[in-house]
Amino acid sequence: MLSFFWLRCLLKMVKENIVVPEEILSFCCNGLQGSTSPPCAQEPREREEAPGAMASPSPTGNPTEVQMSQLVLPCHTNHCGELSTGQLLKWIDTAACLSAERHAGCPCVTASMDDIYFEHTISQPYINPPGQRDGRNGVCVGQVVNIKAKVNRAFNSSMEVGIQVSYEDLCSGKHCSICKAYATFVAQAPSGSKVKLKPLTPQTEEEKIEHSIAAERRRMRLVHKDTLKDLLTRSPRETELETRDGSAAVPAEKTRVESVELVLPPHANHQGNTFGGQIMAWMENVATIAASRLCHAHPTLRAIEMFHFRGPSQVGDRLVLKAIVNNAFKNSMEVGVCAEAYGQEMSVSRRHINSAFMTFVVLDQEGRPRTLPMVAPEPGDGVRRYREASARKKIRLDRKYVVSCKQTEVPLSVPWDQSNKVYLSYNNVSALKTLVAKANWALAREKEKVRMYTLEEDKFLSFRIEMSVRIAAGRAFSLLSDLRRRHEWDSHYASAELVQQVDDDDMIYHVVSQTLSHENKPQDFVILASRRKPCSKGDPYVVAFRSVTLPTHPASASFTRGETLCSGFCIWPESEETSKVAYYNQATPGYLNYVTTNVAGLSSNFCATFEACEKFLLKNKEDLIVRLQDL
Repeated sequence: MLSFFWLRCLLKMVKENIVVPEEILSFCCNGLQGSTSPPCAQEPREREEAPGAMASPSPTGNPTEVQMSQLVLPCHTNHCGELSTGQLLKWIDTAACLSAERHAGCPCVTASMDDIYFEHTISQPYINPPGQRDGRNGVCVGQVVNIKAKVNRAFNSSMEVGIQVSYEDLCSGKHCSICKAYATFVAQAPSGSKVKLKPLTPQTEEEKIEHSIAAERRRMRLVHKDTLKDLLTRSPRETELETRDGSAAVPAEKTRVESVELVLPPHANHQGNTFGGQIMAWMENVATIAASRLCHAHPTLRAIEMFHFRGPSQVGDRLVLKAIVNNAFKNSMEVGVCAEAYGQEMSVSRRHINSAFMTFVVLDQEGRPRTLPMVAPEPGDGVRRYREASARKKIRLDRKYVVSCKQTEVPLSVPWDQSNKVYLSYNNVSALKTLVAKANWALAREKEKVRMYTLEEDKFLSFRIEMSVRIAAGRAFSLLSDLRRRHEWDSHYASAELVQQVDDDDMIYHVVSQTLSHENKPQDFVILASRRKPCSKGDPYVVAFRSVTLPTHPASASFTRGETLCSGFCIWPESEETSKVAYYNQATPGYLNYVTTNVAGLSSNFCATFEACEKFLLKNKEDLIVRLQDL
């Protein structure tokens, strides 16, 4: 019957002298033979995207990448008409979850959300020109929030998702970064058991860098608690309360907030559990209230320290959200917040499902942080939280100083202490892995088995020297990671003293070079050596070097203190008995005069030096086997 309908249309078009398209004429003829499919135009070879449509991942791009653009509406804003941080956290968690599930091919749950530092404060006061009334430059109604999320690396059953958030002013065309975050997701089967994930192969230089450094971030997450405990152990237990500007300390109890939420179907995710982004939004809400009770103003959220999901909650659960100001510093305060869940109203036991620490500031009309009143902690747990907040602040400052700065902004020699040891180690290894992942290495010289590459980038000139050696990668790793034996194959290396064994993977050496400086004195170095075994198949063994400063080893008049920014070895297994050994060195402009003679680089006759390194490895590999068997 459908074909007769089209036939009547054809007769009407002919009667009215309308030109009949060939596709319709062909369809009508075919329709008389039984076809009922409507006519359709031939598809072009390359389909054009509709304006404003979200582009799907290209075959050559990262298949896990998800892009989300959200127009800020009144329902997304706070009392000032600016985007609510809680709403932003919901969007971030949603985009990250979609990316994780795109890779896993099954449902995923949020395990944690790494520290989030807001580069552009969401509710930052606008600095008014003279004669104009107050305004704001936060993310407001009518602006667009753009979120890009993609899986950086998949481990066994968990994966790291990197998230970049920016906002766009549609009227001015201005773009500005809001924050960058890393989330950890775990893939789950319908039965609730964990799913083994397939590995992710990075394609671009940026993806290779993120993939490589993801292992370091994972390591840093796992040792964060130990770092905090170690710092608390070394810090004085006495807590002295002072006043600022003659103001008395505010009892922490006055800032306490407790609120209950009933988990309803709109609060659940597609798996029936409470949406992680919703929990984070509720936690941010009570934390803001607690901060407001201390400062009696509208605080601005500056940083969130790791959301850690300890367990799920379901529709029908009651969520109890607790917040209190743990400590107030001169211009900032830390608010501790936790979420507990329970089932029936009369149930006694509560499940601790999440916790986080949020840092707030209060800004004046010029956008400058105001001085905050002191906090008087409660005895017992209050004092513990007070001390822990001080320790976390020191860790945050050290981490921001070492990790968050661009490489060109970090001094060559960073002071080493117990509070920043994890982040110095992270920065040391990450800098080398970033250098390894660079794509524009150029072959500068090749002699027999030894190849030398150079890389010119910004203010840095980097070198890579590599060769294949008939030695197992693990044995080469053990031999090259001990700087005390470097003089056995590098003639410019006089001695190396182990001054501090930080842990199994990090050591600090005082190194003396036989090379004379322009002052006609030998050079010496204080070097942090960080070792890493492969995290998964395909990863190299890594030995990274960077300069640090130690109070016990200040610069001496007998030596010229030298510095190295980034250098080290990467060792890839090629077979059970063969490895590719590569040495990297990144030199700054002021360091180039010594690049061919200092301890962190290779001598001008680099071929001979690296050949000596090969002989050293071959000579000592059997001795190493014997020593390992004797253990």
